[in-house]
Amino acid sequence: QVQLAVSGGGLVQPGGSLRLSCAASGIVFSIYNTGWYRQAPGKQRELVATITSGGSPTYADAVKGRFTLSSDNAKNTVSLQMNSLKPEDTAVYYCNSNSRFFGVNYWGQGIQVTVSS
Repeated sequence: QVQLAVSGGGLVQPGGSLRLSCAASGIVFSIYNTGWYRQAPGKQRELVATITSGGSPTYADAVKGRFTLSSDNAKNTVSLQMNSLKPEDTAVYYCNSNSRFFGVNYWGQGIQVTVSS
């Protein structure tokens, strides 16, 4: 059974930082495409950052220079370091891992990130 366990959300003031982590069981992140999406109230879910198997991270324009996606293959985790947070970063964040080769697409539970003073 595949599980993506997400942790690290919360409330932070504008300009602050948070770190989200996604720990996988049942799959090996390093052979999948893994990333983070977010969905703000009334908006569609959007890609925040992703890393392909063997590739480098790519980021949405809105978070470039502020967010950093990293992976730890030994721990089978993917993290999203979020700095210089803005109120518009407020959303429910989701971890995703997928593989066209294997025909699978997995989601972790959403975690709330709120940026507010």
